[in-house]
Amino acid sequence: MFLDRISNDYRRWREQRRTVAELSRLSARQLEDIGIAPYEIEDAARGMFRR
Repeated sequence: MFLDRISNDYRRWREQRRTVAELSRLSARQLEDIGIAPYEIEDAARGMFRR
């Protein structure tokens, strides 16, 4: 249903924002350790990150 779709989209968006916030707190060295560059945080949070 339409409201379910909106609810799911909002939930996914909130999770992505939370992930970006958490990854943004890490140092460049910590990000490097997990294989993410600072400029890749947004893509990683959206699940679009591919190495």
